[in-house]
Amino acid sequence: MNLAQLDYQWFQTINSFADRFSALNPIVAFFANNLDYVFYLGVIVYWFIRTPDNRKMVVNTLLSGGVALGVNNIIGVIYHRDRPFVAHHVIQLVQHDASASFPSNHAAAAFAVATSIWLWRRKEGSVWFVLAILIGFSRIWSGIHYPLDIIGGAISGTVIGIAVKKIMSQQVLKKVSDSVICFYESIEHKVWKP
Repeated sequence: MNLAQLDYQWFQTINSFADRFSALNPIVAFFANNLDYVFYLGVIVYWFIRTPDNRKMVVNTLLSGGVALGVNNIIGVIYHRDRPFVAHHVIQLVQHDASASFPSNHAAAAFAVATSIWLWRRKEGSVWFVLAILIGFSRIWSGIHYPLDIIGGAISGTVIGIAVKKIMSQQVLKKVSDSVICFYESIEHKVWKP
């Protein structure tokens, strides 16, 4: 059995949960479609808990997520893989266009954010990893990604999160980041005193 066949077999097993555990489908569909908003909200909350470490962490997090999505789009153009519902009969809980399936943008962004937070705060980062796993798993259950799409997105997001943290710790980029944050805070403090 080759990797593509194994991937499809894993997909069928997980997607069949939509039939076997149908009472959970509304929750799974919510996770697949909306759990990424928790990530956006979380990043906003961290930003407005106005500590220097939070601000630096959020900058790293946003850069990691943005780079992960950019890299994924390039991969999707170079290697287009149809989504499961295009090539197979699936139980599809979430409507989605027939864009490139590999690697998963949701997984890449979620794991980039989780990695970025984990590199600053281990305990909190672990919670974000659990949420990232839930997003990935729910998108397989919902019929819009294969397992290897999620694994590919998770790997790219994690690697990019680590790389961005390492690159941003370089003295020149650290000064640029600190200057941007300082400039923003000079404006913010006029509107909202610390």
